[in-house]
Amino acid sequence: MAPGVQSGRWMPSITTARVGQLEYDDSATIHLPCGIPGFDRNRRFVLVEQPALAPLVFLQSLESPDLSLAAVPVALVDSEYQMGVTPEDLSLLGLDLSRQPIPGREVLVLAILTAPKDGQPTANLLAPVVINLANRVGVQAVRTDSRYSHRHPVGEPCS
Repeated sequence: MAPGVQSGRWMPSITTARVGQLEYDDSATIHLPCGIPGFDRNRRFVLVEQPALAPLVFLQSLESPDLSLAAVPVALVDSEYQMGVTPEDLSLLGLDLSRQPIPGREVLVLAILTAPKDGQPTANLLAPVVINLANRVGVQAVRTDSRYSHRHPVGEPCS
């Protein structure tokens, strides 16, 4: 089968800094209407999964080939994580405003990781990326409380 074609259908692609040529299904695109703070102009992403790195995933921008954010499901960092999505974000996501969404069933909830050169990796639990699984709309849902940190330690420091 020709490159860029899957099951007789043309597949869009992007050349990324992280994985090189990346073909993706347009229906797998995640739309973040407000972008991610600091990367506001990037509103279209795809999730890149590499089996050898699971459960780590990468949010790859389709507008900026050099922008790839490492993330993990929040439940891997804190198995008792409590959702705190604001009504405004629930509305943007197209979800029920009267309750918090159910991770894994209605939404995918990812913590963006930071890995300093000389320090312990951290996860942003204060502002996870929440993706509505039904419509593939996402937001970086910044909590209004201080229950979690944007620099929650992950794993043990490397020696």
